[in-house]
Amino acid sequence: MSGLDKRELVGAELTDRERQVLDAVVRTYVDTAEPAGSRTISRSFGLGISAATVRNTMSDLEEKGYLFHPHTSAGRVPTDIAYRFFVDRLMEPILLTEVERSSLERELGVGGSAVERLVRHATRALSLLSNELGVAVAPRLDDAVLEKLELIQVSSNKVLLVATIRGGVVRTVYVDLPVEVPEKALVTVTLALNERLAGLSLQEIRRTLPQRLRDSRGGQGAAAELLNIFVQSGAELFDLRDLDGTDIHLGHASVLAAQPEFESGDRLKSLIELTERRDLLAQSVGNREHRGRVVITIGGENDSSELADFTLVTSEYRAGDLTGVIGVIGPTRMPYEKVVTIVDYTSTLVTRMLQS
Repeated sequence: MSGLDKRELVGAELTDRERQVLDAVVRTYVDTAEPAGSRTISRSFGLGISAATVRNTMSDLEEKGYLFHPHTSAGRVPTDIAYRFFVDRLMEPILLTEVERSSLERELGVGGSAVERLVRHATRALSLLSNELGVAVAPRLDDAVLEKLELIQVSSNKVLLVATIRGGVVRTVYVDLPVEVPEKALVTVTLALNERLAGLSLQEIRRTLPQRLRDSRGGQGAAAELLNIFVQSGAELFDLRDLDGTDIHLGHASVLAAQPEFESGDRLKSLIELTERRDLLAQSVGNREHRGRVVITIGGENDSSELADFTLVTSEYRAGDLTGVIGVIGPTRMPYEKVVTIVDYTSTLVTRMLQS
């Protein structure tokens, strides 16, 4: 049975009263970070039932796995299943205010049109507006189309390969040389590479590079040596996908450190360690499938144990034919309605600015 099927089965077990009480508990805990008591729910939400009835309903929800008692508290706290039910069945997205929209647009406007710079500014804006940790990964480049190449002499035995990808993404790779290559040879090889490779996808370049360069008119001597390096090492040189953490952008982690979940030293340490695992974050965020919608993974739904105490809310943005991912990471106690709206609007705004 898929995860979605399981969620539908669990949701079908709740009565209307249980749904109302669960909704109230989730909202109370998100707002206060304190376990929700039956008296508080009865007084604050106008459910038309007594505190005793609320207490009995909360007990039923606990038996079904939606709530739990923290320590000896009389109040209850939502479980991951409760948050999932809230997200799928109960939440109502909130519209951003004019001030919030203007703040996002102003911050992204500073980023300009370069993909990395714009996305970096977007993650900062997400952190400040949502009070969660903004996160984004650069567009996946496997199917990206090469626009042009440049070779820049760095030293007598090293050249910098600058690859410009359609959509405004730029990647650089250092190429070690067995012999010194004069400037004239670099120009010759650059022309040959652009003639044979520009307009192809990186995946196609890696697959067919030796055949495309084997009969190239690259000249002799140093130029031929340099072309041979591309023939022999092209698959590695043009593997620019970089999901090793170098292409992930993080916002201000301090906004998370100020939340109640991270008051203890151990929890704060785990947060710091998470932000240092850029490879883990790049894989977890970059490999998500969105299909045009915001994706929310809560606690144990995440594919890594290091993220078991966190929620990821992400959406795709587009840069030409390329797609990247942007969103936030925060504790499972998250104002989902507001965060989903912020992430959705930000991804739309980033796409619009990159397309224009």
